[in-house]
Amino acid sequence: MLKKLIFTFSIALISLGASFAQVQTGTASYYADKFEGKQTASGEKYKHKKLTAAHKSLPYGTIVKVTNLDNQETVEVRINDRGPYVDGRVIDLSRSAAEKLKFINQGLAKVRIEVVDAGDGRSNSNRPVQIDQNIENESYFQMKVKRKNPAGFGVQVGSFKGFDNMLKLSENVEKSYRAKLYVEVKELNGDKVYALILGDYGNRKRADKLKEKISDRFPDAFVTKY
Repeated sequence: MLKKLIFTFSIALISLGASFAQVQTGTASYYADKFEGKQTASGEKYKHKKLTAAHKSLPYGTIVKVTNLDNQETVEVRINDRGPYVDGRVIDLSRSAAEKLKFINQGLAKVRIEVVDAGDGRSNSNRPVQIDQNIENESYFQMKVKRKNPAGFGVQVGSFKGFDNMLKLSENVEKSYRAKLYVEVKELNGDKVYALILGDYGNRKRADKLKEKISDRFPDAFVTKY
């Protein structure tokens, strides 16, 4: 049985505390060559020769140590982009960083991430900052919520069982794209699911255009009808 409500959603991150889990493990990927010279979420252009990476929540400028758990190779990279938004992946590395970790041929690697310098007053190089994947009590969001009945088409960029992860992606997406942001609250087999949808276009062609625009960042995005 599927029930659903749809809300417009406006969110701003007010403050984020530093209460994090000490070590983050998961899957690492690396940027495809087609991203060379393209602008990252921080405004900096991606260059494959630099030791940089994308992470969903760590502040820009954070230096992290990444260890390939298959061969114990390590590299330190600077966070300057957001992502990857694929289940199970925790970091997207520049090609040079992936080469140092020796997983170019494999494409993916199981890694451990430790922050060595947040670079913004939240940490120092002598004590690792811990990494968070969930919103803690120290996080505050300013929100404007209004129940809506949109018509037409939108692009679903993500679907979450956890409200906390939906909040993180909402704040990031709203800053990046000039499109209305909706949250569809579904009840599926007794579980709450939160779908994040961009846009409310009168024709599918405009929604398809938005999907194409964001496909590099959200490869699993798809057009949905309200």
